[in-house]
Amino acid sequence: MTKVGFVGLGIMGGPMAANLVEAGYEVTGYNRSSAKAEKLAAEGGKAAGSIAEAVSAADVIVTMLPDSPDVESAVLGEDGVLANAREGALLIDCSTIRPEVSRAVAEQAERQGVRALDAPVSGGEQGAIDGALSIMVGGDSAAFAAAGEVFDVVGKTVVHVGPAGSGQTVKAANQLIVAGNIALVAEALVFLEKHGVDTESAFQVLGGGLAGSKVLDAKNKGMRERTFKPGFRIELHHKDLGIVQSAARESGVSAPLSGLVAQLMEAAVAQGDGSLDHSGLFKQIAKLNGTE
Repeated sequence: MTKVGFVGLGIMGGPMAANLVEAGYEVTGYNRSSAKAEKLAAEGGKAAGSIAEAVSAADVIVTMLPDSPDVESAVLGEDGVLANAREGALLIDCSTIRPEVSRAVAEQAERQGVRALDAPVSGGEQGAIDGALSIMVGGDSAAFAAAGEVFDVVGKTVVHVGPAGSGQTVKAANQLIVAGNIALVAEALVFLEKHGVDTESAFQVLGGGLAGSKVLDAKNKGMRERTFKPGFRIELHHKDLGIVQSAARESGVSAPLSGLVAQLMEAAVAQGDGSLDHSGLFKQIAKLNGTE
């Protein structure tokens, strides 16, 4: 399978599509803002002027879109992906959306002879650039096997976690863990600063012990320097925590910490920080302590 149609060329989708081009795939990309499709063309891919143009001849279709309504429109819409995909194509949705939407996509795809996987990713912009994403995949096992070569280009840890919608459920758990970790790293930084500790050396030793984590390693420098260039925006993480809370209510799961972090994320969005990197949650912790 050499022809890939890629829909959604943002912070994550753009590097993923570029990596597929570099790996030898014929990639045709579509994005609502044409400049990003033109960037892909400059990197060796092709720019499409519509979803239909991007996907109609594709063996594999990858979508990377911001939210559930975007997927419903772009994939299930009247002139969307499924309306234009050829029979036998493989659809890989890497968006982070509600599990029930992924199940609806899979059901509609099956009716139209298209194999569908929900395959949300984790690893941020750098992981997308490096082709080292963690990918949690829901859907049919045969479709997962067929997608293996594509996944190998964009991901490092790729795991089939169950039937349609399962990938999104695991991604929701991922986003809960990441958000809670960011909040605790932020609290630790405020705590250390209040006590006049050298924070760079403090995080160096913390990172070598049980408190160490990828979040601590990746986010402490930006927090310390108050630089929050977006790799993954607060507004998107806020959306993801809404998915966590909705899914928790539906299944009767008590998730008190997710509620607290979601409120902090909501406050950040309400105060105009939604476009910052999610490590910008530090600003909310700092404000609570009168240090921001």
